[in-house]
Amino acid sequence: MPSYEQLRELLDPATTALLTVECQQGVVGTESALPELAAEARSSGALANVARLVSAAHRSGVQVLHAVAERRPDGRGASHNARLFRAAERLPVQQLSGTRAVRIAPPVEVAEEDFVVRRLHGLSPLAGTDVDALLRNIGCRTLLVTGVSANVAIPNAVFDAVNLGYTAVVPADAIAGVPADYTPAMVRNTLALVATITRTEDVLGVWKP
Repeated sequence: MPSYEQLRELLDPATTALLTVECQQGVVGTESALPELAAEARSSGALANVARLVSAAHRSGVQVLHAVAERRPDGRGASHNARLFRAAERLPVQQLSGTRAVRIAPPVEVAEEDFVVRRLHGLSPLAGTDVDALLRNIGCRTLLVTGVSANVAIPNAVFDAVNLGYTAVVPADAIAGVPADYTPAMVRNTLALVATITRTEDVLGVWKP
């Protein structure tokens, strides 16, 4: 874990952005297409911690981006080149554009100044989306990555951020995956090699007025 001084330097509000990944109703909400993941995100406290971090970011002037995965009703532009995509097409809840499923799930709040970045394809919140250009235009150097899932989208976001030249920071208690013991193993054996690992309380301490 980084020291308070190291974390304060990394998370300077002027050069930091907070990314929430797939914190949408159809993924982590009460009517989720992935009920096991939704239950873990809530019971672990990860979703509540994302909400706390978003609120603190709003108070501190840190730019917040919400990455949403969705698909058109006709499926045009969607990826079909992986088993995960084909399985998602058969789920009872579809992440269709304009529906409740793709709205950000409570208790995470969306402020007027937030960016909501939607993608119709792929696995990454960054690759092939507007996120990189938006981050560069606001002078971001550090990307705080939160949300789901630790199985796929979170590591993908971290790898892409690092490859694009950003410093990735991951509050380990603000991400979730399944099964429950997979997330700490992913953090310890993979994410810790490329990102700065911290905790929600430490980030809140740095952003405290």
